[in-house]
Amino acid sequence: MPEAVKYEVVDDHIALVTINRPEARNSVNADVANSLESIVDRTNNDPRIRACILTGEGDKAFSAGADLKTVRAGGVKTIRTERGGFAGFVFADRRKVWIAAVNGFALGGGFEMVLACDMAVADPTAQLGLPEVKRGLMALAGGLIRLPRTIPKAVAYEAIVTGEPFAAQRAYELGLVNRISEPGRVIEHALELARSVSRNSPIAVQESIRIARNRNELKEDALIALGLSAREDLEKTDDYAEGLRAFAEKRAPNWTGR
Repeated sequence: MPEAVKYEVVDDHIALVTINRPEARNSVNADVANSLESIVDRTNNDPRIRACILTGEGDKAFSAGADLKTVRAGGVKTIRTERGGFAGFVFADRRKVWIAAVNGFALGGGFEMVLACDMAVADPTAQLGLPEVKRGLMALAGGLIRLPRTIPKAVAYEAIVTGEPFAAQRAYELGLVNRISEPGRVIEHALELARSVSRNSPIAVQESIRIARNRNELKEDALIALGLSAREDLEKTDDYAEGLRAFAEKRAPNWTGR
């Protein structure tokens, strides 16, 4: 049986993570949830990994969200994990930068996985939405919280209560995705973005994204204090000295993650 989620390391520093259930529109079952949680832990603990890309197998769907066959069979609890929430991912403690490569439609929990990522690249055919209300459900895997924080409130509310999706161009205009790729080249564009991340100091990137992710949860004074504490720790690292040394010597830095 093929792996529910494929894991590949690209250019030594980028993890390419692919939900591998194209026959089920890359929907999330227990195997996907457990695999993704394990992969988040793996990337967190691997100092070589500086950026991660999450995508779906094939060219039709990033993910259709929850596997409704599993839900109807009474297995709704199996498609989430205690630490990671839905798909073992949406509420996980992710220490590396995650980029969604949206290759087709990302609906329901699939869109909530995109919202959980730090950035996104979309194929022109992509559709992103929360159709839960059309099925008598609610988008409780982060969608109801993260969407209104990401785009204008009225636009988010309309998407939530109508269940209608955003086309790729509209998603780009609203800031839901960073880039729209050429048709069929979303992975290539996501890799370009990941390479831009991986060229930088891994410690500085991780600490910076950690503070940025807390922008809505902490007050400004707490965020400032968090930043000052992170800077003190950063100044003790080899990479901090290497960055200054490389600048003075007019060369590219050799980051070690230490």
